[in-house]
Amino acid sequence: MMNELRFFNRQKTLAISLPLLKRITVRFLEQVAPVDGYEVGIHLVAAAEMAKVNEQFLQHEGSTDVITFNYREGKKTGPILGEIFICIDDAIKQAKEFKTTWQSEVVRYVVHGILHLLGYDDLKPNLRREMKREENRYVNSLSREFDLGTLQRNGQKRK
Repeated sequence: MMNELRFFNRQKTLAISLPLLKRITVRFLEQVAPVDGYEVGIHLVAAAEMAKVNEQFLQHEGSTDVITFNYREGKKTGPILGEIFICIDDAIKQAKEFKTTWQSEVVRYVVHGILHLLGYDDLKPNLRREMKREENRYVNSLSREFDLGTLQRNGQKRK
């Protein structure tokens, strides 16, 4: 399988440096938490689109931070295959709530989605704690290597 990572930016809330986000994601996939190949699509969306995806596929009302679709059909090994939807509006809201930056929240959502594609689960409290521990470890590692603040392209919001 050829490694493929595609980003789809369909939100207008923030101007995001997709080349940098792609470098961070590739680093995570290939070196920080190496996988046996990947084909992943990452969709950056606004709250309205995320709410539609959430309702259509998960029967949940409203927006959410990240939704992952794993297309590996239950296999725990081999290449990962899936899509991750990331809500930029939720990243901004949660960054304020958790006193962090929206940039680190976006990287956290990428890591979270990839962990799901690797077979991590967060439905039960013990599994959620384990996943959160790994998520924190990876986000900390990536934030030491990359200046996450530069994810905001030109330092300006889109109009």
